[in-house]
Amino acid sequence: MAAIPAGTVTLSDRRTQRSWSVAVAPFQLAATPVTQEQYEQVTGQRPSSGGGDRLPVDSVSWWETLRFCNALSAQEGLTPAYRLDDENALWDNAADGYRLPTEAEWEHACRAGSTGPRYGELDEIAWYRGNSAEHMHEVGGKRPNAWGLYDMLGNTWDWCWDIYDAEIYGSYRVLRGGGWFDEHWSCRASVRRRSHPTLRLDDVGFRVARSVST
Repeated sequence: MAAIPAGTVTLSDRRTQRSWSVAVAPFQLAATPVTQEQYEQVTGQRPSSGGGDRLPVDSVSWWETLRFCNALSAQEGLTPAYRLDDENALWDNAADGYRLPTEAEWEHACRAGSTGPRYGELDEIAWYRGNSAEHMHEVGGKRPNAWGLYDMLGNTWDWCWDIYDAEIYGSYRVLRGGGWFDEHWSCRASVRRRSHPTLRLDDVGFRVARSVST
């Protein structure tokens, strides 16, 4: 887990031409996406489209990422962050367990103090359509950002906690980061994608966060 400092990030949406600023408190974020090996160790399952211990886990729904977070928290004696039933997910902000990052946390961590569309040259930091040979790669194979985070862009999209646009898309959740099959313009710190929380996609994974007590 990397320590992410407090800050303010400006989010933007090209579809609606909106931008808005969000203050981000200090938190911790995993240096890499959850791997297939780690997911199997916690859940006993390996749902991914292609096999490899160090490959990012993919084909996991948003709901399944929350259950993973709670299970990992329980394994480590931490308070689970989520209260779940068949239709609702409630986030306990005071819990010390693992959780998904918010969209604002994700972009703040991805940028790591940088102000451009990416935290480095794309081929040096990300697996995308131009260099991936159209498949996933092991985590940590590209250069990290200034805060020690790998694969924030490319390889697999990351699920975030936030609802994308409730008025238009209902319960659809935010995805961030771009993936192995995306063109270069999708692998930017500001790009937003959406998906229904029950869907499992072969270019979508996640990484875990933890709140820092103040």
